[in-house]
Amino acid sequence: MENVNKNKLVKIIIASDHAGYELKEQIVKFLEEQNYSVNNLGCYSTQSVDYPDYAVKVANDVKDNTSFNKGILVCGTGSGMVITANKIKGIRAVNCLTKEMTEMAIKHNNANILCLGARILDTDTAINIVKTFLETKFEGDRHQTRINKIHNLTQI
Repeated sequence: MENVNKNKLVKIIIASDHAGYELKEQIVKFLEEQNYSVNNLGCYSTQSVDYPDYAVKVANDVKDNTSFNKGILVCGTGSGMVITANKIKGIRAVNCLTKEMTEMAIKHNNANILCLGARILDTDTAINIVKTFLETKFEGDRHQTRINKIHNLTQI
């Protein structure tokens, strides 16, 4: 019961384009089964949409950390989503292919948006990456200094 309440404190916003729709739905199902608080911003079918529209919505909701602690974006490769999300100041989006990449992205970069490629990853691998993204803790210290330097480079 304690784990259920702990997971509810982590608020996750998720979105995808048409290529990532089916994987996103599987991730939403997993997160809800784990009792996370999830806001699914779409898309809601495999009909073609523009991924930047969804990346910006999620990034804007995560950047101030007032409504959502973490974001997840899914497209065909994860590349378009990560490029777009990182245009927003305060966002540290990462496109991860392995559990190890994800661990380091949190421990050293305090990533706040995870981008995934539905055409690259199978569902089980993607779910394991999501679990790692949510369970790994930021190490802080010298890494925070580096993150501050990165954010000072962001223009908008």
